[in-house]
Formats: sequence, structure tokens, C-alpha cells
Amino acid sequence: MTLFSSIVLGIVQGVTEFLPVSSSGHLAIAEQLFGMDGASDIPVFFDVLLHLGTLAAVFVAYWDDIRGMILELFRGVRDLVRRTTPNPLPSARRLILLIIAGTLPLFLVLPVKDTVETLGDNLYFVAGALMFTGCLLCLCDRVVSGHKTEKTASFRDALIVGVGQAVATCPGISRSGTTITAGCLAGFERTFAVRYSFLLSIPAILGANLLSLKDALESGIDAGAVPVYLTGVAVAAVTGYACIRLLHMIARRGKFGAFALYCWAVGALTLAGTLVKRYGGM
Repeated sequence: MTLFSSIVLGIVQGVTEFLPVSSSGHLAIAEQLFGMDGASDIPVFFDVLLHLGTLAAVFVAYWDDIRGMILELFRGVRDLVRRTTPNPLPSARRLILLIIAGTLPLFLVLPVKDTVETLGDNLYFVAGALMFTGCLLCLCDRVVSGHKTEKTASFRDALIVGVGQAVATCPGISRSGTTITAGCLAGFERTFAVRYSFLLSIPAILGANLLSLKDALESGIDAGAVPVYLTGVAVAAVTGYACIRLLHMIARRGKFGAFALYCWAVGALTLAGTLVKRYGGM
């Protein structure tokens, strides 16, 4: 792992983790259609660190929300013990419950996790998933902004977004694009849909990294490469933070059309390239 490749991978991680273009779909295309080195060639420990870098970007961008939720978690436990739970609940405490509800559908994916991951081997599926992502983003632009926030959103609304996140575990379907669109369809205010989408990513990223940490420890850690790894992590964090801010600005304007066009173009080119590769020699 060179310093240059660490920086490049950090940029790619920061951009694709948050912008609605599907990092898993791009990885599958790069590996199969162009024969490029993929995730299997990235040290597992570095991959875990990269995801923690983008998680750090979420913490920086939404520290006020996260700090409020941590405080309310302790207050909530205290109120349960004293049986003094307020009604209505404080907004930060409701946000905790909404994130828990939105995370629940991911547990339905665990039994079929390996099957879902193998979908990345089928570029026809990946191409169709990217074009589906483009349709979702186009739909998001056309949905009238709602007014729901953490104060008024229901647990049913959170489950709808959570189902979108579970569907987005399929390669080629953007997690951020799907959850933001689902939130807008559920009546969320646009900036809250983006904020909720990224806060919802915290348990998802943490859970995925915990599952990968065992593999990282078993594969070994190259202590000499740690400074190079940390450079990539810092780049991923800075790039991720910039992309979060960019997506907030785009959401306020309701202009996801450029990303929709991009996903359609990449999906169509992937489909065409796969057909040429398969039947070109006939």
C-alpha cells in the first residue's frame, strides 16, 4: 500500500459513501468489466479504518445531534428508573428511537447477506440497480417537501426509511439515495431526510465494521503501514464531510437530477459493455 493509493482510496471512500452513486456498484463494475483490483486487494484493516474515517465525518457534521442523543440516552434511563418519562418525549430522545426503528430492517438482511453480496457478480443486475437508483433520485426531485422532523415523524415512517436502507444493501443501489428518497416519500422535510439518512448510517457502519474487525485481526496488521493507512483515513474523513455538506445544499434545492443522469449513464454503459464483452467475439 503506497501513500498515493491510500490517498486515492480515501477520496473514493469519502465520495461514494455519501453521494448517491452506489460505491458497491462501482466496485463491482471496476472489478469485473475492467479487471481492476477490487476490495479483495485492499488490506482488511485498512478497509475498516476507511469506514471509520467516514463515520468520523458523520460525527463532526452532526455532533450537536449526536451529543444531544447521548445525553438523552442517560436521561431516558434515569426517567425509566424513576418512572418520570416526559410526554411528549424530547426531540433528541425521539430521534434515538427513530434511528433504532430505522435500523431494525437490516436484521432481515443478515440471513441472506452472502446471497446479496453475490449479486455484485451479475453486472446485468448491477446495471439495472444503478438505473433504478437514478429513477429514485429523479422521483426525489419531484416529491413535494414535507414538514416532518424528529418531533413529528412516526416509527412507521422510520421503518419505511429502514426498509429502503435494507434494500440498498444490494450492489448498485445507493444507500443515501434510497434512504433520502424514502424519507421524502414519508413526508420528511428535505434537510431532515438527509440528516436522518446520515445519522441512520452510524449503526449500519458500526455494525458492518464489527463484523469485519474479526477478519481484520485474523489477517494480521502491518504496523509499518499504519501511518500510510491513517493518511487515507484522514482524507476519507475530510472528503466525506465535504460530501455531506454538498448533499445538504443539493437537498435544499431539490436538485438530484445530475446524480440521476449519472446513474442512468453508468448503468447503460455497464449494460452495453457487458453485452459487448459477452457477445463481441461471436
